[in-house]
Amino acid sequence: MKKLLFQFDTDNYPSVFDTVVAYDGGADHVIGHAKLTADNVRSLVEGAIFTRPPKEKKNTAIFVGGSDMAAGQALFNAVQSYFFSGFQVSVMLDSNGSNTTAAAAVAKLATSGTLIGKKAVILAGTGPVGQRAAVMLAYEGADVTIVSRNKLNAEQACLAMKQRFNVNLSAVGAADSDARGDAIKHANIVLATGAAGIELLNTEHWQNNTNLEMLADANATPPAGIGGTDMMDKGIERHGKIVWGAIGFGALKLALHRACIARLFEDNKQVLDAELIYKLAKEMA
Repeated sequence: MKKLLFQFDTDNYPSVFDTVVAYDGGADHVIGHAKLTADNVRSLVEGAIFTRPPKEKKNTAIFVGGSDMAAGQALFNAVQSYFFSGFQVSVMLDSNGSNTTAAAAVAKLATSGTLIGKKAVILAGTGPVGQRAAVMLAYEGADVTIVSRNKLNAEQACLAMKQRFNVNLSAVGAADSDARGDAIKHANIVLATGAAGIELLNTEHWQNNTNLEMLADANATPPAGIGGTDMMDKGIERHGKIVWGAIGFGALKLALHRACIARLFEDNKQVLDAELIYKLAKEMA
């Protein structure tokens, strides 16, 4: 029986990236649906759960994506709300690569040094990857701060993660690179999760910071989010700090994404969100 993955996207078009990785992860067919919300997804979920007999339901799965983390979480929750005993399929949430990218970055940082008790700063941390990475670092015992140009946005992200994961995060507003340099003065770990092609820190903001131990940058489009680093950096040392670039931990991200897709078809009861995806990332790292 064919392995069918239904790609539920909150954006105007289903993600091409997610479609390609879905095939690479073992799906026989990927069927994309766009502009989905918690209010319009019911008939699609019912189509997925009512068609195949119990022993074959493992061959149907749902992937929730899109660029909006809050919308993705709401859609993910709505999908599961229509499941009931004997009628469910496996489902995964990865809005904008939030869980897989964050999990890969934090897992690689964890291979480079101790995270427990360390001060971690997430630059441009209000996006999907930044929010989920903050949670994963907090799970590892780090003291985590989310930095945004607008402090209110950072506070809202912290509150959302508190409500979803029961973690305590701090918020800081930093409108320019100098302010962001001040925000990392006492940090041991810095992870940049900003928009593509935007430099968040200059080299001088971090190279002589004796508190810093590790840096990671999720931006794979020049210029780097952290000046003086390279997207190919793979746990190398720069100015006495261990540095991971987007391609450096990207191999793990892709392998993790593919592994999660494969796992969806192991049975019909998989629910892959930040917790399980990060657990798998640590095993793979």
